[in-house]
Parts: sequence; C-alpha cells; structure tokens
Amino acid sequence: MAVLDDAGRAVLAELATALPADRVLTDPDTVRPYVHDEAEWAEHGSPIAVVRPHSTAEVAAVVRACARHRLAVVPRGAGTGLSGGANAVDGCVVLSLERMRDILEIDPGERLAVVQPGVVNDDLRAACAEQGLWYPPDPASAPWSTIGGNVATNAGGLCCVKYGVTRDYVLALEVVTAAGEVVRVGRRTAKGVAGYDLTGLLVGSEGTLAVITEITVKLRPSRTAPPRTVVGFFDTLADCGAAVAAVTAAGLQPAAFELIDRHCLHAVNEWKHAGLPEDAAALLLAQTDLAEPAASAEAEAIAAAFQAHGARDVMVSTDPVEAEALFDARRLAYPALEQRGDAVLTEDVCLPRGRLAEMLARIDVIAERHGTFVATIAHAGDGNLHPLIIVPHGDAEARTRAQAAFDDIVSAAIELGGTVTGEHGVGLLKRDGMRRELDPGSLAMQRAIKAALDPDDILNPGKVIGQ
Repeated sequence: MAVLDDAGRAVLAELATALPADRVLTDPDTVRPYVHDEAEWAEHGSPIAVVRPHSTAEVAAVVRACARHRLAVVPRGAGTGLSGGANAVDGCVVLSLERMRDILEIDPGERLAVVQPGVVNDDLRAACAEQGLWYPPDPASAPWSTIGGNVATNAGGLCCVKYGVTRDYVLALEVVTAAGEVVRVGRRTAKGVAGYDLTGLLVGSEGTLAVITEITVKLRPSRTAPPRTVVGFFDTLADCGAAVAAVTAAGLQPAAFELIDRHCLHAVNEWKHAGLPEDAAALLLAQTDLAEPAASAEAEAIAAAFQAHGARDVMVSTDPVEAEALFDARRLAYPALEQRGDAVLTEDVCLPRGRLAEMLARIDVIAERHGTFVATIAHAGDGNLHPLIIVPHGDAEARTRAQAAFDDIVSAAIELGGTVTGEHGVGLLKRDGMRRELDPGSLAMQRAIKAALDPDDILNPGKVIGQ
C-alpha cells in the first residue's frame, strides 16, 4: 500500500463519509489483486485504496473527492488487459467498476442494449441471444472481460474481420468527467451527426478522458445459417500470409479468419488434450456465415485460395461441433501457454494485409536473432498479429532478450506501414511505439484533448499519451 500523505488521508475521509463501508478496500491483501492487469512486466504502483462503486452517483462522488485533492484515479474493469492500461500508480485510488453489472435494457425493436460497465461480454451476448439478437464484438477474453473494459480499449475479436470492433457498436455513453460531473454523449438513433463525435473519442481512450458508467450498444439479428469452416495446413508462416492476402484480394469476407501456429496448437493439446494436429507450421481457420448457396461458394473459394498458396491439406466442414473445437483452440491459445508456467509477453501489431507474409517472416528472424521463443496467433483477416513471447520465470537474461524482441517487432510493424496496437490498447507497454508511429501534429492534438478534459491529469495518468 502507498504511504498516505495529507491528500490521501483527506480523500479516504471523504470516501468514508460519502460511500457505504464495503465500497472501500484498504487492506493490502484485498487490494493486491487490483494493482495490475495481465500485461507481463508492465510497471505498477501502490494505491491508497480500491473503491468498488455500485452506481454512477458513487463513481461521481469518488472522482469529485479525488479531483478536490488532485489525487489520481485509475479506472479498472476485469483486469484482463494486456498493455498495463489498468495498472495502479503510486498514491492513486483504483476505481473498479466490477460491481456495476446490470443489463439495464434490451430493446428488440430498436436493436440496442443499455448496460453498466461491469457486465461481462459473454453475459451480454447470452442475454441478447434469448431475444434473437447478437452483440458481435468477441475478444478472446469474452468469458471474463467486461463491456466497460472493452469500450475503454476498443476491443476487437474473432468476428471483427467482418463485423467490426467495439467502436462500431457503441451508440451512447454515460461518463463521469475529471471534475466529477455526469455527462451523456451519443444517441439512441441509428443515425446522428449533431456535434463532434464525443462517443467515438471516448471509445478506446483507456480511462484517460472520463470514467464510463453506462454504455448503449447497437445489436444485430442473431445469425441463423449454419457456418461452414475452412481449415488449411501450411508448412511456412509466409505461405499463410500469402494465402490471407489472396483471400482478401479475391473480395471474400469470412466471418472469422484466424491463424494458429504449431507452438499454440501444442500448448492447447498439452492443456486440454484436444488432439489438434501439430505437424504443420500453422493452420488458417476461416468461417463463412452466409446462407446457402452463397456459403458453399464462399467456402470453396477460400479453400481454392489456400490450395493455390501452399496449403498442403485443406478441409471444408459443416460440422458445428468440429468448428467450435477449432475456434476454441484459437481462444485457448494464450491461457494454454500461460499454463506451462512461463511468462507470456503478448504483442499486438496490425499490418496492411498485403504485408502480413513479410511481417510473419520478420517475426521468425527476430525470434532467432534474440534467441527467444515466439508463438503466433492472429486475426489474420484484418492483419492483426499476436506474437506471444515466452520466457521462463526468473531468467533475467531471457527477459532482456525478449524485451529486445518485443521492441524489434514493434519497429518492424511501423516500418511496414502498420500500427503498434490493433486492439489491446496502448496502456504502458506501447507508449514509445505510439510516439514513433504517429505524426507529431497528431500527438499534439491528442495531448491538447487530454489537457482540456483532464487539466490536472488525474484520470489514469501516465497511460497512452503519458507525460
């Protein structure tokens, strides 16, 4: 726990008066799980308290107390982030939204839902499905991550190649500003262009501009056509990249399009005894959700593109159980690698799809140059790669090599016209890369926005733009 100064003591005294006693945690053992997210090696500080509000009014009371004493507030969802965006800073209040978990409304007529930020992604999807509706954004952390955290990082997922990322579904937000005021932005209508797009600005801002307390999202009708799944096995990652580019160039649009390398397949087999093949460098996994006969035509066209670009074996399946097992392998890759007991540093770079093969080849070279084990999974259809850098715990030399590989992967992505993060966010780990990627004028505009909305820099200070 942080050492209390006068400001910290004053804030705790105000919170004790404003909130029920069970909202404020100060015991070091209960606070410890809240001080960092899942980002390996991202630094974190010591908070003076963790506060778990149940309502927007309680959030506003916390932020007002901190604003009066210029004390930092670090908003937090489920803590599943991979960039250090929810990590505590010394002397802050960690504001956990985990107990604000009500689904306030599902409107089938307007195809929208209104939720509190602590609602788990999969829980919203299940509730929508009961009414014949679908919320598409589906990050791999969907069984645990919250909608508030998804909005804060503009999360993607397996379906985003066809259906878009979180920002594409957020219609309106209720937020608490750095001054502790409650503000609503956005709309409930299908269209609307009144004023600046403040909703779009706040999505992906990682808690640095406001604290999200309510989210209105648009929904789609549930998919009813049985999916067709195409699997291709490749002997090189470069061939995989070429096949992805060919599918895109042909104008095909699978509903999901994923890459899983042999290291990830082996880890899932070890953990879950899944019986997945491991004798290829990687597999590509594509799925079409069109109605027949378009589904068969698209699946066959994808299979043909795989075969034309080096796939040694291609299968087209209509078995939903088999398809779900294959996609589970993709979702389980990261936790499976964690189960082995090593540290996993997760990269998140996104490339123009035409440069995917080149980037995959560079990752191999970088791993070899630094003597580092790198496994790769990817949302291949939109060029979003997740190289997973594996390091034995306690091996300082291996950690140094891994961090050098991490930096080189970021540099390679920028050199190839890509971005340093496709969906995990900037947080702490990607600040330097973001500064190298973005135009100086763009950085200046972003710093001006931060200064205007949070002049005392109390909201998640040090993250994204940084100091």
